[in-house]
Amino acid sequence: MITINNPDFDIQKIADSGQCFRLNRTTENDYLLVAQGRVLRLEQTPDGTALDCTREAFEAIWESYFDLETDYAAIRASIDPNDAFLVGAGAFGAGIRILRQDPWETLISFIISQRKNIPAIKKSVELLCKRYGEPIGDGVFAFPTAERIAGLDLECLLDCSLGYRGKYIQAAAKMAASGAVDLDKIRKQGDDALLETLKRVPGVGEKVANCVMLFGYHRLSRFPVDVWIDRVFTNRYPDGFPFERYGSVGGVLQQYIFYYARSGASV
Repeated sequence: MITINNPDFDIQKIADSGQCFRLNRTTENDYLLVAQGRVLRLEQTPDGTALDCTREAFEAIWESYFDLETDYAAIRASIDPNDAFLVGAGAFGAGIRILRQDPWETLISFIISQRKNIPAIKKSVELLCKRYGEPIGDGVFAFPTAERIAGLDLECLLDCSLGYRGKYIQAAAKMAASGAVDLDKIRKQGDDALLETLKRVPGVGEKVANCVMLFGYHRLSRFPVDVWIDRVFTNRYPDGFPFERYGSVGGVLQQYIFYYARSGASV
């Protein structure tokens, strides 16, 4: 077991932050994460968050996955002290970290996310994994590969409660499997080029592309705008959000704002 004792690591907040759809609470203090083709069990304890893994696995995979090298307290300290709303969002969301997720899984998950709430997204993702992912133990399945999904009939995808998104996922899988969009190679592109490349994928617009950049490619400057963020901008920043002040870490603030707004905080 590896224990993380860091006030800026809160597994419950990360699980509820809307960036990852295969991190779920199993009991009051226990969580199950399926990522990187592995299963990781976590427990919230009085001493911190315990990860059921070896030191070798932690250093090779999970330390980077949970972005433990980034100083999130310093990011919160950079918030304008005169911006009461953002200060409140940062304090409320302290503990959220931007996960380093697999770009392929992130792409498909956020295509699925369009016009779905988080429970519905998770349901569709799990159906896709159970039916077409490789088993990795204890009744858990890895996220299916692009090649696997590309070989499926559209009806198979529609059976995973994907609706109109099914045809987009099929097309995305064929592009990724054929190399028409090489999701590994494009990580070397600059932000503008990466955004445009992702928007070539059917079903990927500005918001989904920015989500993939933030959560799949760890581009912390990206700031996806959904209905929650748009509502905050309208009510709290009628003269415009100060993107220039927070450019390099705007995506972290986006997560704080999103989590705060969804909590029922007055926006």
